[in-house]
Amino acid sequence: MFENKTIFITGSAGFIGSNLALKLLKENKDINVIGIDNMNDYYDVNIKKWRLEQLTDYTNFKQYEGSIADKELIEKIFKENKIDIVVNLAAQAGVRYSITNPDAYIESNVIGFYNLLEAMRYNPVEHFVYASSSSVYGSNKKVPYSTDDKVDNPVSLYAATKKSNELMAHAYAKLYNIPSTGLRFFTVYGPAGRPDMAYFGFTDKLLKGETIKIFNYGNCKRDFTYIDDIVEGVVRIMAKAPEKKDGEDGLPIPPYKVYNIGNNNPENLLDFVQILQEELVRAGVLPADYDFEAHKELVPMQPGDVPITYADTTPLEQDFDFKPATPLRDGLRKFAEWYKEFYK
Repeated sequence: MFENKTIFITGSAGFIGSNLALKLLKENKDINVIGIDNMNDYYDVNIKKWRLEQLTDYTNFKQYEGSIADKELIEKIFKENKIDIVVNLAAQAGVRYSITNPDAYIESNVIGFYNLLEAMRYNPVEHFVYASSSSVYGSNKKVPYSTDDKVDNPVSLYAATKKSNELMAHAYAKLYNIPSTGLRFFTVYGPAGRPDMAYFGFTDKLLKGETIKIFNYGNCKRDFTYIDDIVEGVVRIMAKAPEKKDGEDGLPIPPYKVYNIGNNNPENLLDFVQILQEELVRAGVLPADYDFEAHKELVPMQPGDVPITYADTTPLEQDFDFKPATPLRDGLRKFAEWYKEFYK
């Protein structure tokens, strides 16, 4: 599919980036994958190192350490390599962290994103695929969330930076005919995931005998999407860039698309926690007689959060014949087994 292509993945030590790199290297001969990651300590760097270790056997993988906000480094990478496809997954993640550390978001999610656009302006690529987020839907009341909905009401700086990515990509698609596809990811989970995500945090706390807080009294619903499904979706989208076309005025119509990637099947947080507990016991992370009730606290909603996230994935199905399908229990089982192995 990507023979003789060079793919540049930003955030290559990240959860989605590392899994994407691995899949591309495993399934394609004569492919070159270039990664960049700043290896910051927003969460345990050992997990990032573990992810990168999975890639070290591949001689056609090259890793740069640094930030996409470093314009000179980005220009150097584009000069040294003839890049065909860029997948931007580098971002300062997390809604809550954006309240206390706004600088990190502007640097990575705005300046870094702009640096990539500028590099592609002078070094044309076949396709620019980038991570947006379900958080752009903000306080929208209508569910499921559709890419046709207006998204002008972000409730966090993180969401605002992701919306700005979509706007900047549109402008560059129009001005310089850069085929761009934005992906609004919904709650991604799985082995070696982000420790700041609820399922990972819950596991850490239960193991320490601490109480886990379940927000909105357990009445939150999330579109949990397993990592392999996300990566499969990204790969299919990478291979099919929006078409370059001219409008009636002879000027390019921006080759620009945005898709939701989610499970299209929101799960109640309480059910999610129940399955997670069962799988942690099954994997031997927690003892069979663990008293879950004593370690659970139902609490009200917190600022910046929304009660339900739920993706309308119809366009993804129509254009790519793809729909995430991993059952929650299967995904959490793989996470629990990885956790047991990683933390011994």
